[in-house]
Amino acid sequence: MIKVIEGGVCAAKGFTASGVHCGIRHNRTKKDIALILSEQRAAAAAVYTTNKVKGAPLTVTKENISDGYAQAIICNSGNANTCNANGIEIAKEMCLALSEELGIRADDVVVASTGVIGQPLSIEPIRKGIPELHRSLSKDGSCDAAEGIMTTDVKRKEIAVSFTVGGKECRIGGIAKGSGMIHPNMATMLVFITTDCNISPALLSKALSTDIQSTFNMISVDGDTSTNDMVALLANGMAGNAEITEEGEDFDVFMKALNTVNVYLCRSIAADGEGATKLIECAVSGALDEKNAKIIAKSIVCSSLTKAAMFGADANWGRVLCAIGYSGAEVDVNKVDVSFISKKGEIVVCKNGAGVEFSEELAKEILLESEITIKVALKDGNASSTAWGCDLTYDYVKINGDYRT
Repeated sequence: MIKVIEGGVCAAKGFTASGVHCGIRHNRTKKDIALILSEQRAAAAAVYTTNKVKGAPLTVTKENISDGYAQAIICNSGNANTCNANGIEIAKEMCLALSEELGIRADDVVVASTGVIGQPLSIEPIRKGIPELHRSLSKDGSCDAAEGIMTTDVKRKEIAVSFTVGGKECRIGGIAKGSGMIHPNMATMLVFITTDCNISPALLSKALSTDIQSTFNMISVDGDTSTNDMVALLANGMAGNAEITEEGEDFDVFMKALNTVNVYLCRSIAADGEGATKLIECAVSGALDEKNAKIIAKSIVCSSLTKAAMFGADANWGRVLCAIGYSGAEVDVNKVDVSFISKKGEIVVCKNGAGVEFSEELAKEILLESEITIKVALKDGNASSTAWGCDLTYDYVKINGDYRT
């Protein structure tokens, strides 16, 4: 049984975390660097942005965890360390400074950055902040770490769950940042996950790379794929279960726990999109296959016109059909049913590709809620998929109109 618990990235045995202000940001009230530490070396896996313009920390992290292990994660916010001539040097210096402070190997560090692209980054505030990061490490530090990686995020994002493998209680928790530049494919934000489950690096990598296909690759805020972002997962084995080295019942339980954490973080990221007032979930069923289901679900949550209609609580279902039609998916649009759902109820607005009579007043009431599901029944097959997004508001333009200045 998967049970939601407190603790975030510190819920698992052997993990502590911290977040402080080191001076990258001018606003001293905002934390701008975070640290997550495992008592012992942990199996490590990560997935990275598909943008050809990549932040230097991704290159360094990929090299560091090429042996399948890591012990710490350090991440600064306020500066993305992207398109900097000395970006690789800065990322490596972050790892070295942390290793000297903690007494761990420099190549056992996952390093990440987020913030403005193309702005010079000095190592000095980071170097000066690392001792405080170390002193601040705590089993209660997940909240501080989550705040330390935020940029335009309004809400902190963290979760933890417990599960049982081989008679041993295991825990897995995560924190995330993500508000703008959110769009498939992997990765579209920063997510750091920790677990005390004992699982081999190979199986850990397989679990993460498999699960992101139905979670983090199915969210979109604005259609822009970030340059810096990754999902990193550390598993230190301190729960004491027999190591998971092959697929089977134990691996399936781990996958379910990982998926629970990832889905929660997906929804949190989409709901906290820049300027967003509503979380939009698109649930597609009856597709020819999973590939087509995913294409359609993504197309709908990425549609600017659909997103704008949701902001205005306008039941303009034609925009949903339009997004299906240009998605490139194999679909018979003359079979499509569409309905809108929220805690105020469900209303059918389209049957077999054509409009039906419905109450505009009820539709408005349903769409004024903060969480809305667009339910699409294709009736072409048995495959399904879910995607997450948010509405498109005036504030999105305001936030990004002066993001750098």
